[in-house]
Amino acid sequence: MTYDTDNIFAKILRDEIPCDKVYEDEYVLAFNDILPQAPVHVLLIPKGEYISFDDFSAKGSSAEITGFYQAVQKVASQLGLQKEGYRIISNMGANAHQEVLHYHLHLIAGCDLGRMIKSGLV
Repeated sequence: MTYDTDNIFAKILRDEIPCDKVYEDEYVLAFNDILPQAPVHVLLIPKGEYISFDDFSAKGSSAEITGFYQAVQKVASQLGLQKEGYRIISNMGANAHQEVLHYHLHLIAGCDLGRMIKSGLV
């Protein structure tokens, strides 16, 4: 699969589409989701052209990978999420309902998030 440079996150990274920025550094952009699923719903995207977790893990430099995951902790800390807790989600592929083919994490918090997955799947 080839990275689509016209995906919405690529356009956000190029400032073609605005976002409600929460954090940014040389490796990552974090912004509030426009359709939040909880009181806190932040998307974190690497600045490189990576389709999925597999792609990012295989092709990202050590600095990019380390910087990206350190940014998750920075954003959680900046938002004061440690006390009550939060969830980090990464969807990959059709069965996981990945909607944008640019690797990203969802940082979700601010309420009881319930079970990890829908019951009755196994």
